[in-house]
Amino acid sequence: MNEVQGPTPTGTSRPYRSLAEALRAHRINESNHEFIAAIMDAVGISSYIDRGRYIEAIRRGEGASLHIGRTYTNGFTEDELVVVGSRPQRLKPSEGRPPYFYVTHPSEFLPETPARAKRPSAPRTAAPRAAAAPRAPKPEERDYGVCDVCFMVKTPAGGCGCD
Repeated sequence: MNEVQGPTPTGTSRPYRSLAEALRAHRINESNHEFIAAIMDAVGISSYIDRGRYIEAIRRGEGASLHIGRTYTNGFTEDELVVVGSRPQRLKPSEGRPPYFYVTHPSEFLPETPARAKRPSAPRTAAPRAAAAPRAPKPEERDYGVCDVCFMVKTPAGGCGCD
């Protein structure tokens, strides 16, 4: 059998039915789905395979397969032109897969959290305290006496521990 897929680090590889299924399975940020789909349409992909840490996209024609990670797509040649929309993408040399090049996904350029409104830069000062309400006086402690036999303090009812 001619098998185009090899083992992943866990020893299993499985093909995906579609790019959307592969992207969901790898939990790739949804803001990148349209961008990745545009690249795959331009290149021409025949199948998608789970490789554990990335999705392998097998090209229909000549050329190396593409590796789709969470933040990048790798496997382009230096002279290859990757155009998404009407804008050519900037290819960067791959450190882990020379002599190939990669593009960074758009989610890497978006701010991670929405910008919060800034507070005024004036130094903080403590607000003046309101006058505290007068406290009720503590109830007077009463002396109920001491037992002559056991020397314990008598209860309000007049008893003690020896009764």
